[in-house]
Amino acid sequence: MAMPSTEIYEFLRKAFPDAVIDIKDLAGDDDHFAITITTNAFQGKTRIQQHQMVYEAFQGNIGRRLHALSLKTQVPME
Repeated sequence: MAMPSTEIYEFLRKAFPDAVIDIKDLAGDDDHFAITITTNAFQGKTRIQQHQMVYEAFQGNIGRRLHALSLKTQVPME
């Protein structure tokens, strides 16, 4: 079962309302994505903590509905 990019966007938007989100479908199959997410919510967090926050936003769907994810997290530049 795949997850369309629109649904990915909604999970992330709900968790990070201020985020700039860029989603690329790497294989055209709604199953392999590269995501860049920029949000103030990552301020003061380690890269591992940032990624954990994103994984939590998907509510257990990574590995079930979303097979492969390349993730880049960052804080907005001031």
